Amino acid sequence: MTRVALLCVTVGMTMSLVSCSRNRATITQEELVRRTQEIVDAAGSGDRTPFEKYFAADCMIFDEKGRSMDKKAFVDDQSPLPAGISGSIEVVKPQSRILGDTAILSYDLDETETIFGQELKARYHETDTWIRRNGEWQIVAEQVLRYYEDPAPGKPDPKKYQDYAGTYELTPGTTLTVWSEGGKLLSQRTGRSKDLLLPEATDIFFRKAVEGRRLFRRDEKGRVDALIDRRNNEDIIWTKTK
Repeated sequence: MTRVALLCVTVGMTMSLVSCSRNRATITQEELVRRTQEIVDAAGSGDRTPFEKYFAADCMIFDEKGRSMDKKAFVDDQSPLPAGISGSIEVVKPQSRILGDTAILSYDLDETETIFGQELKARYHETDTWIRRNGEWQIVAEQVLRYYEDPAPGKPDPKKYQDYAGTYELTPGTTLTVWSEGGKLLSQRTGRSKDLLLPEATDIFFRKAVEGRRLFRRDEKGRVDALIDRRNNEDIIWTKTK
């Protein structure tokens, strides 16, 4: 074999090895999902191994409780479920964008938890940003959100609906009317459509698929004197005028 031929073979083999190396360094959505499922499976048992392995040292974690954590705090937060509690989490509806050394995986988490024989469910949405460094893919940022779910309705007490009925004022010209109709409690703000108020507990109501509560406040004599529109623990007071 001539030197030229040998050089061509060597160059060809080198390019082939580089190509193979690059291919091995890429990542797929399927692999990202597999790793993510490995992480969530370890959460219930408190196994910190996947968290140490797949999260970068400089990662940023923002969870559904509003906490901001670095890797140490996040790993330290992992612990086994208490006695009497078990559960599982499934990664579903994944979507990804993989661009060079960056991969973004966005997905839902369906959680089932059994607490002393009672089954609970919750849904979350999570987005992870993976970065390839030195041939290794790790998460550098994670954001978790919890889907809002309506509370379980309480038992209605139509006999109290007359206490709630009336007009409530926020500012002059901005009013909210409350009335009962067919055994149901409804409200309507000026210029808007009417809402069905669903009971949660005594004097506490909610609207379907709307986060927050509507509470009827009573004075020292037990009469309803205001409607409290509670949003994320912040109150808007509507004063009863008639």
